[in-house]
Amino acid sequence: MGQLADLFDRDMAIRGLTEGTRYQYLARVRNFVEFFGRSPAEATLDDVNQYQYHLTRDKRISWSYFNGAVAALKFFFGTTLKKGWNIEHIPYARRTGRKLPVILSQEEVLRFFTAIPNVKHRAILMTIYATGLRVSEALHLKLVDIDSARMVVRVDQGKGRKDRYIMLSPVLLAILREYWKIARPKTWLFQHRYLDKPLTPRGILNVVHRAREVAGIRKTVRTHSLRHAFATHLLEKGVNIRIIQTLLGHRSLRSTEIYTHVSRTYLQDTKSPLDHLAGLPVPPKK
Repeated sequence: MGQLADLFDRDMAIRGLTEGTRYQYLARVRNFVEFFGRSPAEATLDDVNQYQYHLTRDKRISWSYFNGAVAALKFFFGTTLKKGWNIEHIPYARRTGRKLPVILSQEEVLRFFTAIPNVKHRAILMTIYATGLRVSEALHLKLVDIDSARMVVRVDQGKGRKDRYIMLSPVLLAILREYWKIARPKTWLFQHRYLDKPLTPRGILNVVHRAREVAGIRKTVRTHSLRHAFATHLLEKGVNIRIIQTLLGHRSLRSTEIYTHVSRTYLQDTKSPLDHLAGLPVPPKK
């Protein structure tokens, strides 16, 4: 996209979109350009609708990904390219049903971390699991955000442009100190090897895929899976769901309540009515 990508990023920055959102929007538009095969300046509204139809036929595309792509395309064509279209004709999808997240057990999380040989990559993913941060939030941590005196991590302008604090695990602090001795980052905690900027989510996703294969985990594992595991494992340990909501930075409790549907404690503590049938013929114990 070249110059158009720079203009797109400038327009997003002017309007206060976070760096994580700008990264995601740019990736969504680049996916459209790859599908379209020509300069996006040549695209018509029908081309965009055809791309939307293409996304609906891809079983791997989630409802949230589809609507994220729509938001990015609306901004790009309406604001950056100033197309005279009726932007409402690039519709969002209506949510149909709700998918529950796939949750890694603590044993699977341990196998996953053991399968990552690179110290920096392992420190990044352990930070996400220990704090429940979104990957973009973790990658934009600065050294000054790790407050070892108060044992908290400061999230500067997370999703929704909100600041919040997370507890700092003593185990994570020890891991980060060992990582710092090796990497010696200056500004960003997880700094690019050659540039004064943080690593990108795309590179970390590749690490996740490799670690999943090496660990022999058959479940689908994404970077966000560690955030799901953080919330679910806290809930299973008896942490109040409203505390988990605050730690995750969820605006609504409804977003957090999804973890009650996957928590092992909630499920195992609820007895099936079959267990209460007296005199039920059962197979003999071997």
